[in-house]
Amino acid sequence: MSTQRDYYEILGVKKTASVEEIKRAYRQLVMQYHPDRVAPEKKKEAEEKFKELSEAYAVLSDSGKKQLYDQYGHAGVDSRYSTEDIFKNADFSDIFRGRQGAAQGDFGSIFEEFFSDLGFGGFESSGRQQGRRRHGEDIQIEMMVTLEEAAFGAEKEISFYHFENCSQCNGSGAQPGSKKETCPTCRGRGVVSSGMGFISFSQTCPTCRGEGATFKNRCSKCSGQGRIKTKKQVKVTIPQGVDDGSVLRLKGEGNYGEGGYGELYLHIGVKPHILFQRQGDDVRCKVKINVFKAMLGAEFEVPTLSGNVKMNIPSGTQPNAVFRLKGKGIANLRTKRLGDELVEVEIEIPKRLSVNERDVLLEIAKERGEA
Repeated sequence: MSTQRDYYEILGVKKTASVEEIKRAYRQLVMQYHPDRVAPEKKKEAEEKFKELSEAYAVLSDSGKKQLYDQYGHAGVDSRYSTEDIFKNADFSDIFRGRQGAAQGDFGSIFEEFFSDLGFGGFESSGRQQGRRRHGEDIQIEMMVTLEEAAFGAEKEISFYHFENCSQCNGSGAQPGSKKETCPTCRGRGVVSSGMGFISFSQTCPTCRGEGATFKNRCSKCSGQGRIKTKKQVKVTIPQGVDDGSVLRLKGEGNYGEGGYGELYLHIGVKPHILFQRQGDDVRCKVKINVFKAMLGAEFEVPTLSGNVKMNIPSGTQPNAVFRLKGKGIANLRTKRLGDELVEVEIEIPKRLSVNERDVLLEIAKERGEA
């Protein structure tokens, strides 16, 4: 029986959670357990937790994989379950119908397509070789921006560590001039396989990384890894309208791998504002006016994201009345249409009155029949 934890439990969400709720939970937990943000003695534990979170998110954020997981559990999405489990849950009637005379190679292509859809790293029929160069790992980074930066866009510079192609060996992992030898692990095939009959499962050879050959001497600069860890600075354009939970992708800024560079994903968080509260593309704020301006009507200054503007309120304005300033909100991320600013009026009543003020108000109250 599988000892894997439930993906919903890992992310701390309910089975009915929306995609946005899943993203939000993942982003918060990634920041908590990112290996670069924990003490050295907890790094190994954090790395395992980080992998577990990433695996859960990769499944639950994908509607197709989530459906398989909800229906079959880990057996529906995990490439590590047994061949028996795969065939038990799969319907091969369409594959075998009318294919009794199919050659072994034909079955291989059919099964390869099926298993690749389930997330297997590689598949091959007997005698078939397959080695794949994988891109480097993606990098996830949290970036906090102000509400003004989210509203108007901004240019930011970030620093991060990633693995780059080793300049000395050009990613091969071999000392320049070193002679190639047939890989002893895969015997030159580039893949290692396991299975039975005409079906077997394969993965890239861990020794030669799919090349089918190794070098006698490892690169002295990268110790044979083919890549080195370096610090990099990148300028990032924050587009107008980003919101808390938005994700920006910087193509090719992730880690280097044999197949090229991975991606860098920036998870945007918007800092709370002292005056404004965001509501979609609109912003909301509260302003205080005295009771006399509310009764008589007045013009006064109201703060906006781009500076103060003058606003008129009519006489008889009631407490908590809301007025709309068109186009003073945030640009929509896709349409660029500006939202509005919603101004809620709070009316201040004087705590102390002079004798003359009291007499005047009393006369007004009598005239209105309210005293």
